[in-house]
Amino acid sequence: MKQLTGLLFITLILFSACKFNAAETPKLPIYGNRDTVSKMVNGKMVVDSVYATIPDFKFVNQYGDSITSKSLNGYVYVADFFFTTCPSICPVMHRNMLKVYADYKNVSDFKIISHTIDPKHDSVPVLKKYADKMGISGQTWWLLQGKKEDTYQLGEKSYLVAVKEDSGTPGGYVHQGWFVLVDKQKRVRGYYDGTDEKQVDKLRADIKTLLAETNTTIAQ
Repeated sequence: MKQLTGLLFITLILFSACKFNAAETPKLPIYGNRDTVSKMVNGKMVVDSVYATIPDFKFVNQYGDSITSKSLNGYVYVADFFFTTCPSICPVMHRNMLKVYADYKNVSDFKIISHTIDPKHDSVPVLKKYADKMGISGQTWWLLQGKKEDTYQLGEKSYLVAVKEDSGTPGGYVHQGWFVLVDKQKRVRGYYDGTDEKQVDKLRADIKTLLAETNTTIAQ
């Protein structure tokens, strides 16, 4: 009887631990506007939330390949905005992004995309040279170039990152240094100051959390 009681006690402890761990599993917030829709589930009408998502786009990467929003289907990704001649925050941002790249470059369902806000100068060969100088290779990190108006609209309306031309500023452009974390449903799940090492460390951890949320195993 004592042995049975002991086994029952151990079982209860393990069950409680499992419930606690499940409850404590972190989940990242979902950013952006939200609408509600009614739909039938198992014969019952339920109300569900529909979150804003990153819309369709079409750009070209440093290899000259066409990249659209469909190219990111099934990927967790981080997006940012930069230009190769940036004299201020871009070098700091991308030195920090290299840490993210090093962590996740071998993860099959992860990408980084960096949109140039100076497409006139940042041609495909210029982006490739920039990537080579940074030590970026393969398909994990894409540097994207496209029509300026498309890039600016995507940044300001979808990623909520301010970008603009400013002749009075060194380099001629002003932009925010956010790293934007996006899930596999193309919903924004986090904003991080790309110039702040502590914020970038949080991003590195949150990527792992987001991948785990979609039952993805991170390659070691």
